[in-house]
Amino acid sequence: MQPANRYYKCSKISEVKFRYLLRLFALDLTASDTARLTGLSVRAVNDIYLLLRHRLLAWSPVPAELDGAVELDERYFGPRRVRGKRGRGASGKTIVFGLFKRGGQVYTEIVPDCSKKTLQAIIRGKIDVAAMVNTDGWRGYDGLVDVGFDRHFRVRHGQDEFVGGASHINGIESFWSFAKARLQQFRGVPKHTFLLHLKESEFRFNHRYEDLYKLLLRLIRQQPL
Repeated sequence: MQPANRYYKCSKISEVKFRYLLRLFALDLTASDTARLTGLSVRAVNDIYLLLRHRLLAWSPVPAELDGAVELDERYFGPRRVRGKRGRGASGKTIVFGLFKRGGQVYTEIVPDCSKKTLQAIIRGKIDVAAMVNTDGWRGYDGLVDVGFDRHFRVRHGQDEFVGGASHINGIESFWSFAKARLQQFRGVPKHTFLLHLKESEFRFNHRYEDLYKLLLRLIRQQPL
């Protein structure tokens, strides 16, 4: 006997309503707006959204060694800066390290700090030494040439330099802008769910030129909730 809902098993929600909810999720509507439009409770919508975000996390691939032109950058997410706290030492925030392959996809990872040891451990594990590596002038990137990354190019933002020929980090910067803009709609994301929201943003950005609803429908049909 075929289940009543092929996408969300053991659910009392009809397949028609679930597909409508999924379309609203693909459009990036909040749980409150989706609840109002579907007639479901906010709690029920939040429960489904949580399942979807866990699924997106599972579908976020860890890249093999990136080659070609790769952009690297770090970004802080969290409460507004406390007066007097500046730079990469600002407290109370979640630090995210991003890698963007030009013409490809973005990959993000939450890191404990922006030290040379932390960043370069990820770089050496995720990027081919023959790649063209583009960064800003942060000292955490010092010495990449010494460990084999001969094509390391830097843009000195502190000197009002943002593009130097083919050397820039505009691609990863566009992801940061995308992620921050969409996370603002939640008016604060708890730290224990931040990774889910981050990876959702990553997934949406990487598939921004696709029909997200059809993509999600196909993926969930293969692996029902």
